[in-house]
Amino acid sequence: MSKAFDNAYRTIREGIISGVYPQGSHLTAQQLAELTGLSRTPVREAMRRLDAEGLISLIPNRGAFVSRWTREEIEQIYELRVMLEAFAAQTAAERANPEQVEELRAIADRMTAALQSPEIDYEGITEINAEFHRAVLEACGNARLRELLGSLTEMPLILSTFRNYSRAQLERSAAQHVELVEAISLRDGALAHAVMTAHIRTARQTLVRQATP
Repeated sequence: MSKAFDNAYRTIREGIISGVYPQGSHLTAQQLAELTGLSRTPVREAMRRLDAEGLISLIPNRGAFVSRWTREEIEQIYELRVMLEAFAAQTAAERANPEQVEELRAIADRMTAALQSPEIDYEGITEINAEFHRAVLEACGNARLRELLGSLTEMPLILSTFRNYSRAQLERSAAQHVELVEAISLRDGALAHAVMTAHIRTARQTLVRQATP
């Protein structure tokens, strides 16, 4: 793929994740070409890929629309996350080595520190959160599970969750990360499973409240 295509794809995708292009927004190749400073050809290619990934819907003679998530779809996605990610946390508690535990602790501390700033850096916190969850998957030592959950947790719906959080909710999420690290360090699989379950359900409740019926 060309560099122009890569730039168009990353820019538009980030715009969807960050909320620059909210759910249901109408997008045209001309509009996006002007916003990105690129020609319409790579923009159209990027739009086709985003359509294939389910981030937008291309409708003949009407253009593209940022995909909407219904309550039912969110419930289904988060049911999967609860089952798979709680199991991954439990398995990480049983298998993580000391270096992996320390890595998890360092990431959790970075998220806590990031929330001390008067201005919330949603992009930075979102990346730290994604890094933490990737580290849990790495610590579980199950390549197939990592692959399954990786495709799920990298969905824009998941990545954009924190932009719907208040500061208090972000602080609670960071505290749950700390609790999870402690459970893993204690080799307490049942506790790790319970903490991750509560953590994912909190995110689900936040998104469901704001979703379309």
